[in-house]
Amino acid sequence: MISRRATCLGIGGFNPRRFLASMALRRGEEHKKVLTTPAIGVAFTLHDNPGSLVEALNIFSRRGISLSHVSNRCSPLEPYKAMFHVHFRGGWESKETRDVLEELRRLTLDGQLFKIAAPDVPWFPRHISDLDQFSKSTLDAGDQLESDHPGFTDPEYRARREEIAKIASEYRGADGPVPQIEYTEQEISTWGCIWDKLTKLYPNHACKEHNDALQELTDAGIYGPRRIPQLSELSEFVSARTGFQFRPVTGLLSGRDFLNALAFRVFFSTQYIRHHSAPMYTPEPDVIHELLGHAPMFLNPDFADFTQYIGLASLGASDDVIKKLAACYWFSVEFGLLIDFKGAVKAYGAGVLSSYGELLHATSPTNPDISIKPWDPEEAAHQEYPITTMQPVYFAAKSMEDAKIQMKAYCDRVNRPFHCVYDAESKSVFTDVDVYTRPVGMKYRPVDLSSREPL
Repeated sequence: MISRRATCLGIGGFNPRRFLASMALRRGEEHKKVLTTPAIGVAFTLHDNPGSLVEALNIFSRRGISLSHVSNRCSPLEPYKAMFHVHFRGGWESKETRDVLEELRRLTLDGQLFKIAAPDVPWFPRHISDLDQFSKSTLDAGDQLESDHPGFTDPEYRARREEIAKIASEYRGADGPVPQIEYTEQEISTWGCIWDKLTKLYPNHACKEHNDALQELTDAGIYGPRRIPQLSELSEFVSARTGFQFRPVTGLLSGRDFLNALAFRVFFSTQYIRHHSAPMYTPEPDVIHELLGHAPMFLNPDFADFTQYIGLASLGASDDVIKKLAACYWFSVEFGLLIDFKGAVKAYGAGVLSSYGELLHATSPTNPDISIKPWDPEEAAHQEYPITTMQPVYFAAKSMEDAKIQMKAYCDRVNRPFHCVYDAESKSVFTDVDVYTRPVGMKYRPVDLSSREPL
């Protein structure tokens, strides 16, 4: 009799666990090979009968060709006809493709096949290394201050901002860990002042997810009242949990660039701190906003997925879609609220969590100046908002998981001529159809997917 232990470990030189692991690895390698093969498209007409499409698709299946996208449209004047668009992984010159097309041609109603034109979309990153380009395209340089900035007339502060901005502008993803910033005693004092005020409010006004994460980061020695976190150690800690990492940036990125980076689980963060003369005010995101407000939430898997869904939906999206996704981001990742099990409103958005005044303003149960709506991405996408005053409107979700589910459903409905998938191992994005990417600044020229080139 063979014992259960012997069966699990394998006998006679056969180890089932190792075999299954090797099979999974092989399937993973084959899947990745499929994803990296371009997805080309063919259009053809069949009788609109039950089973006609299955017969056509079996032609691809018999040859081991992977399909990435299938759609159909009926002929408006010929109801017995149906035009099918099939995208598959391959090349026009390969023998497998030629054989498929030849057999497919014999099955079609009129013997005609057409190439499907690649849709024309704004450029978007395909690999995490493409994000290096974003460091050169900030809307402001980080060291260039407006006249109303508290540090505008402080030459020492301006020089310090320039020094930190230079480190961010020169960093590339392949360089390894983000260089550490040696924060001055004055900068640490500013951090500590805000830390003391905000952490006193968090137990009653911040969501449990944020409080638990901040405690973890503090216990790990990364956060503290006299310790400004370093992006390198924060990335290492958070990445081990949810795959998100933090990269330095000199200043504000465009909405498109910032959201695109989230698709790769990358959050661009500033490293400079607000002016010491006004510790409770900053006209722009700084290290306090990024690391006290944003960073802890990335330890939560639901929040990490939520954020990446927005990022993936932004890839190759039109300007109008980017605007709507940015509004969803504003009312969630920046100013989102959750309803806890007692029915109380708690903050999870960084714009609330990093502002003493906004935190009290948003979570007060008796504040007559605010309207709190149930989280609905469709409504949030069209909601106007101010950027220089406290918010009059907030959206509150039942839970982080519920917020994520609704956001995914919204992103799945985004109008875009392709879908994409993120491969965490290679940190790459692959599309289900071949797309032509044009410079972002070029005027949008939609491609009619019905325009076809005969084969």
